[in-house]
Amino acid sequence: MLQEILEPAWADAFEQVLRRCALQPGDTVAILCETQSRPVLAQLARLAAARIGARAFTLMLPSVTSANTPPARSTGASNAIQQIAPVVAALAGSTLVVDCTVEGLMHAPELPAILKGANGTQPRVIYISNEHPEVLARLLPDDATEALVKAHIKRLRAAKAMRVTSAAGSDLTISLEGAVVGGNWGFTTRPGTMTHWPGGIALAFPAAGSVNGRLVLAEGDVNLTFKRYIERPITLTIERDYITAIEGTGVDAELMRSYIAAWATREGDRAAYAVSHVGYGLNAAARWDSMALYDKRDFNGTELRAFAGNFLYSTGANEVAGRYTLGHFDLPMRHCTVQLDGATVVDQGQVLA
Repeated sequence: MLQEILEPAWADAFEQVLRRCALQPGDTVAILCETQSRPVLAQLARLAAARIGARAFTLMLPSVTSANTPPARSTGASNAIQQIAPVVAALAGSTLVVDCTVEGLMHAPELPAILKGANGTQPRVIYISNEHPEVLARLLPDDATEALVKAHIKRLRAAKAMRVTSAAGSDLTISLEGAVVGGNWGFTTRPGTMTHWPGGIALAFPAAGSVNGRLVLAEGDVNLTFKRYIERPITLTIERDYITAIEGTGVDAELMRSYIAAWATREGDRAAYAVSHVGYGLNAAARWDSMALYDKRDFNGTELRAFAGNFLYSTGANEVAGRYTLGHFDLPMRHCTVQLDGATVVDQGQVLA
């Protein structure tokens, strides 16, 4: 386990990212955390805001635990706020919200009200991924990644269909008509928007009934919910968004079948089997092999979602399709070919110019 004492280089990294979010002296910064948050992240955010001359305050909420439910990991759907109106109002009235919750507010039900703003202020939100600060300091945002992600977001928005194939046997078709397309590069300057650090990914949330085909998780692909490299292949059959079969031998397939079934049998929550989002990584500094070098508690895995050329398939919550669940898989895959309307943008895991 790495130590989490404050280091000058980490404070410098946080200051650089907050400055990239256009934070100015006198701005109001809300640092949102919960009792199970990584304390050093909130401390670094507070120090960085003070260096800039912003006025920072910390909101500490109790982490929520639920009996008789599966553990939820890597969901992006923090339930810490619990619709507490004064908390939402405080965040909505801030210039910048530094989200240090464990899971992040990306799919939290309170996010739209926070981004709408209050008292004439519309905040920006940056989720600091629940990583050891060493990971964050390695993956500082830069101008090149911002330009690349923005270019691929435009390509995604202009496309009607995505096709994903691989030598392992994947052949997946995704209609992009009606999809909500986005992405992030690790910072945001526009009020009413959210990003996360580390960044470097372009993605789409497909409309209902848009995804069909076969997805083969090969050796070396990743299940980030389990923080585990795949060792034996798993074949997913997907029909109208939903995984209808999980085929494979060995513990990787057994774990996936067991965990997803635990959500699906809970109050009939079949949304855990459905697609959340699809996309591909564009961050040249992010590394596929980095997960092997960290203990699980030190690593949230955003780096593996963003490493250049990976195809990211995710199951679970998809507001565009009207589906909500805490059952979630993030599955970064190597060596895939991604085409948009027949034009190749990722060739066997390599991003094309």
